[in-house]
Amino acid sequence: MVKMHADEVETDAELVQRLIRGQFPQWADLPVERLASGGTVNAVYRIGAGLTARLPLTAGGVEALEREQRWLPRLAPVLPVTIPAVVGQGEPAEGYPLPWSVHRWIEGEGPVEGRVAEPELLARDLAAFVTAMRKVDLDDAPVAYRGVPLATVDTGTRAAMEELRHTDEPFDAEAAIAAWEESLAAPPWTGAPCWLHSDLMPGNLLVAEGRLTAVLDFSTAGLGDPACDLIVAWNLLPPSGRKVFRDALDADDVTWARGRGWALSMAVGQLPYYRHTNPIMSANARHVIRAILT
Repeated sequence: MVKMHADEVETDAELVQRLIRGQFPQWADLPVERLASGGTVNAVYRIGAGLTARLPLTAGGVEALEREQRWLPRLAPVLPVTIPAVVGQGEPAEGYPLPWSVHRWIEGEGPVEGRVAEPELLARDLAAFVTAMRKVDLDDAPVAYRGVPLATVDTGTRAAMEELRHTDEPFDAEAAIAAWEESLAAPPWTGAPCWLHSDLMPGNLLVAEGRLTAVLDFSTAGLGDPACDLIVAWNLLPPSGRKVFRDALDADDVTWARGRGWALSMAVGQLPYYRHTNPIMSANARHVIRAILT
């Protein structure tokens, strides 16, 4: 696996086996294998047939880990698809300096942009999940990572666009800036904040026979502007599914524009950072930019 972050902690299967042996001896004899992933926060290892270990790649991932440990058990009963279940909370050891966790394995395939088998059915399933998230009513909810006004990421988005302008990527900076400014001009959310997943990337979804079966990685979930959960319309769904998704959520023009802005901001930020280290993430970023600009 290629190192993505300057301060990334190195891990391997032997380390995870030692951690398991020392802290969860009931699983000590299970084989351990690192999973290829487009994820950027955790290294993920499969343990036997029924478990996964998630090890934060940097110290910044510890807060995300703790958020999941707290909220996954409370969200699971009120959502329409399977979400991860934490079955073990590991401690720093064996030279690995951070807390880590063990989740139950969830069967399913990760969908890939441009190769969605049942786009309209998947769009309805995604809309049902987003709707269920918005209806969650749990006390002491955190603020969603991307639940804030779009203007808060304006400076970073423009800087990323400028960086892309000076790469060999086929990037139309003027068209991207125009699309960004159109989204930025949409009035901000003035309703009550609602629960969001806020990171509905293809790598955080599982499907079977074209239908949504599970949603992963709730480390950025919390309260905020519901537009953020529209990003899946551009990072995964083709135009036909995009329309079904929008109609099912009854998203008005300004909410749709903010959602498109979040998708674009994420993509232009991801592409220059990950284009040499994370082919899954960078391919998706290119897909999003093409989908929005065309």
